[in-house]
Amino acid sequence: MMQITPIRSLLSMQSKPVLKRHVRLQYDKVRGAWALLSPERVFWPNEVSLDILRLCDGQHSVAQMIALLGDLYGADEAEITPDVTGFLQEWSDKFLVTL
Repeated sequence: MMQITPIRSLLSMQSKPVLKRHVRLQYDKVRGAWALLSPERVFWPNEVSLDILRLCDGQHSVAQMIALLGDLYGADEAEITPDVTGFLQEWSDKFLVTL
């Protein structure tokens, strides 16, 4: 039996991340928090993660996302770049975000 290994997408500053078709953000009124729903899994992103995920609309490049987040949090882009790119690559590797 042949085993198929998925190809890993690699993030670039020009990538325009978007949530996969089967993934959506939804507000849970009972918990008073946002959840990221995917088949058989629920994630409870923190505030920063939620801000990154909201920008995963296929319109913003990673570079634009970093600039917007830097402005939003008053943070230096060079300092937040590794965190933002690491987060997006991890979520791509989990097949929740398309790059």
